Amino acid sequence: MQLQDYFDFLAPDDIRIKGTRVGIETVLYDYLERGRFPEEIALHYPSLSLEQVYATITYYWHDKDELDAYLQAWLEHGEQMWQEQQETPPQALQRIRQAIEQRRRKQPTEKVSTGGQ
Repeated sequence: MQLQDYFDFLAPDDIRIKGTRVGIETVLYDYLERGRFPEEIALHYPSLSLEQVYATITYYWHDKDELDAYLQAWLEHGEQMWQEQQETPPQALQRIRQAIEQRRRKQPTEKVSTGGQ
């Protein structure tokens, strides 16, 4: 079996672990950024076998420069999406925020006792 046989290459920016919906970035982020051991990662994602986790890590070390660029692009995309969501939150989130604000305005302010008379 070739190392690439463990993956589905859906697009240049979308590599999934074969037979799952898990992207390689999920495993690699846990491994590289969170410092998780392969066994921890496999336990955290029940749809992955330990063999698949090790294959993903091996693939990273086999083609480190290309996958570092892949991960960097993934992180930048996530940051961009977060920024866009902050600037234009989904309507459901806007409604929740409005409801919270309305509830705050309706609550009477509590008087704090200073202990003196």
